[in-house]
Amino acid sequence: MTDLARSGAILGFLVGAGLLLVWVGLPRHRRPGLADRVLPYLADTPRPSSLLAGDRPSTGIVATLLAPVVRELSGHVERLMGGSASVRRRLLRAGLSQDVDRFRAQQVVWGVSGGLVLLGVGTVSAVTRGSSPFLVVLLTGIGVIAGVTGADWFLTHRAARREQRMLAEFPTVAELLALAVGAGEGAVGALERVCRLSRGALSDELRRCLADARAGANLPMALQGLADRTGLISLTRFVDGIVIAVERGTPLADVLRAQAQDVREEGRRSIMEAGGRKEIAMMVPVVFLVLPVTVLFAVYPGFSFLNFTM
Repeated sequence: MTDLARSGAILGFLVGAGLLLVWVGLPRHRRPGLADRVLPYLADTPRPSSLLAGDRPSTGIVATLLAPVVRELSGHVERLMGGSASVRRRLLRAGLSQDVDRFRAQQVVWGVSGGLVLLGVGTVSAVTRGSSPFLVVLLTGIGVIAGVTGADWFLTHRAARREQRMLAEFPTVAELLALAVGAGEGAVGALERVCRLSRGALSDELRRCLADARAGANLPMALQGLADRTGLISLTRFVDGIVIAVERGTPLADVLRAQAQDVREEGRRSIMEAGGRKEIAMMVPVVFLVLPVTVLFAVYPGFSFLNFTM
């Protein structure tokens, strides 16, 4: 067999195999699995991230080799920093899974990254300027500590930002709930309508409440879980008002409108307080920079004239 015939046979085999794979992979030849059949009935349930699938084997060789090391370093970080309850609480407030081990692994990655960055800076400084090796080690340690604490700070900042978004969305959501209840909807129906019409952090929490209610919990318990997952006092009062209105049969629309008005008043007060703090902060450059320069420009010509006449 000549080389041309051999090449043609190999090419024909590859083309045939490719066409066979395309034919087998057509949708008409694929049978839906159990997850595909059940998923339409669980549309309101939040989907977990694929990164949280701890029982799945790792697909990369590097990840497989580094997983025990990261796990061991995560244990050391946990023993040094502690505060697992605080971390779990902030993860819950940030809308993340309560996986403290995964967060410790992220802290390890952040610390290693910070250490490598400052190690490179220290090495370049040692090569170019002849710095001492102690400085390189010190910079590496500072980078590791900064990375670990930076991950913790970022989690706190993320939780605070999510709560601010929820607080900003709360008056509108409360008004929509009041309108739905006033139009004749029940509490569950009003929540479903608002979840369909709105998008945001608070809407996601309400969808989670509906999923919990459909999973078997009653509505007051599901709403109480919403209050426990957030650190907002106004949202806790809102949930308490809905629970009391549902249990005692009081007018729910009036309660929702009053809660929305209270949140708007609280937001107005917080804006006024922030404006007062900014006004005081603006006085710092005026007093320590603008005023001394103004006095200098006003007084210096007189002193120069006196020195000139003397």
